[in-house]
Amino acid sequence: MTHRTVQDAGPTATATPNRPLLDRLHSGTPLLGDGATGTMLHLRADLPSDACFEALVLTAPDVVLGLHRDYVAAGVDVLSTNTFAANAVQLRRHGHADDVEAINRAAVDLARTAIGDADVLLAGTVGPLGVPMAPYGRMSAEEAKGFFVQQMRALEGVDVIALETFGDHGELLTALAAAREVHPDVPVIAHATFARDDRTVLGVLPGRVAAELHAAGADVIGVNCSGGPAQIQRLIEAMRRSVPDARLSAYPNAGFAEQVGGRVLYPATPQYFAQATERLRAVGVQLVGGCCGTTPEHIAAMRTVLDDPTPPAPIAIAAPTAAPTSDAPTLEPTELGYRLAQRQFTVTVELSPPRGHDTARLLRAAELLRDAGAHLIDVADSPAARMRMSPWAAAQVLQSQVGLETILHFPTRGRNLLRVQGDLLAAHALGLRNLFVTMGDPTRIGDFPEAMDAFDIAPSALIGTIAGRMNVGEDLGGNDIGRPTGFTVGCALNMFADDLDHELDVLERKMEAGAHFALGQAVFEPSRISRFLEAYEARHGRPFDLPVLMGIMPLFGTRQARFLHEEVPGIVIPKAIFERLDAAGDRAPDEGVAIAEELVEAVRPLVAGAYVIPALGKYELAARVVASATR
Repeated sequence: MTHRTVQDAGPTATATPNRPLLDRLHSGTPLLGDGATGTMLHLRADLPSDACFEALVLTAPDVVLGLHRDYVAAGVDVLSTNTFAANAVQLRRHGHADDVEAINRAAVDLARTAIGDADVLLAGTVGPLGVPMAPYGRMSAEEAKGFFVQQMRALEGVDVIALETFGDHGELLTALAAAREVHPDVPVIAHATFARDDRTVLGVLPGRVAAELHAAGADVIGVNCSGGPAQIQRLIEAMRRSVPDARLSAYPNAGFAEQVGGRVLYPATPQYFAQATERLRAVGVQLVGGCCGTTPEHIAAMRTVLDDPTPPAPIAIAAPTAAPTSDAPTLEPTELGYRLAQRQFTVTVELSPPRGHDTARLLRAAELLRDAGAHLIDVADSPAARMRMSPWAAAQVLQSQVGLETILHFPTRGRNLLRVQGDLLAAHALGLRNLFVTMGDPTRIGDFPEAMDAFDIAPSALIGTIAGRMNVGEDLGGNDIGRPTGFTVGCALNMFADDLDHELDVLERKMEAGAHFALGQAVFEPSRISRFLEAYEARHGRPFDLPVLMGIMPLFGTRQARFLHEEVPGIVIPKAIFERLDAAGDRAPDEGVAIAEELVEAVRPLVAGAYVIPALGKYELAARVVASATR
């Protein structure tokens, strides 16, 4: 990577004495923050909206410096560093994981240079990690705090730590704890962001967010991003009702974004923002700025209003007559999500729905497996393209009558975009919250080869729709669906593929889309797992960390083993296993169980659990493997 130097910047400025932020907040006039960084750099550097704008402090520092200087010229009291996503987790996606310190330190230097001798405070900006935290994701609070600490240590010399755009207030509290550890004497601004229903993506109301941030010691609490000024004012009023003595901050977007000619544009004008500043000041905001879509022109218009010697009359905020006293219940993590987050070895067993509508045999099998110790049941969707009962109905019957969570297999084949999204909402309404997204078997091999086989969306894209859209309260078009879904979503993984490079490419897309776990192909040679893990780390420069439930298939005879070895792609059965099955004779099923039990113990240190795949409905063999794996 080429690092350019700032042209005509002069010597790097050191931190200049400023009146402390907290004293200045009580001066009677709200302090003015800056506006958007990311959307402005998107336009000025002519980069795609998903580019790594933080790396510009190394590769195009003049562009960043120019934006900072424009905000200083517009009259800001608080200038933000270009470090919103400058943590190792976010930077890794762009190949900059090793540049955390360099990017953050360069960003501080650039912002200090732009401030020069101006009486402007410098805020070190810290955003979320971009991956869900436990219990909703794989990232533990301790791990998340470590990433925040790493970034904040590099933000040396800032006057303020500004935590921005946190949709999960639990992650925001974790970042706040990191800030207190690294910079105990530096004030912290804690900004949450909210969806259009005035709740966080996890369904938490602004009053609760404000109360918990205030109790945790945030010096300033508030809202950024979210919607435009009208929504932000509503959220601020709710925070004020909850914590009347809190210092409040508001950085609204310039309205809701729209895409025009490949660019993301925002409708709110500087004049409208000036009017909104008066209203935000009237409800008690002590720090006001802008977020996505705002420009130096917006900030200059806000400066004019704040400099008016006749401020607007304060607006009294009365408690509403029907104010909610508590949040609606938020979704608890699924049993699967919880177990994976806690790194508990998890055992699931695949069952196929019946060919008719009688579920008695299905229920007996599930009860057998439950009593053996299975943690979950996988419900297949038309395996081998054979017509069977809807897996939703089978899964719902199992959950309600057997009491085990299910993993619903959800193929994309045969579904258009409308049906995919409607089916997902229906599954969630039925309480089916664990999904295994797969392409599905082609209809040409099944009962009805003439059946429609088209699909609108690939598995990796569907995983992204579930994890990145529906789990935050939107459909694929960005439309509000109300309360977010709470799916735990998995993908397929073949660690033993002949074309391992292709498999790694596909896997990376699924992981980037937000997969929470993977179901692995049946294993008969545990050493091949180690080879896959080594290949992944060699390719990506990091250990493989996606939880895998490894396929375990109890064999019951040589003929079955020969078929799997010769005809099923990805399955390789060593000669030693054939010899054991041959030698066992009539006791081959017992030997197959013993082999499966040995395989579970061999893979236990390498994977998150076992995915037991009974062959030809031999659930009694599977139950013996489950009992051994869970005792």
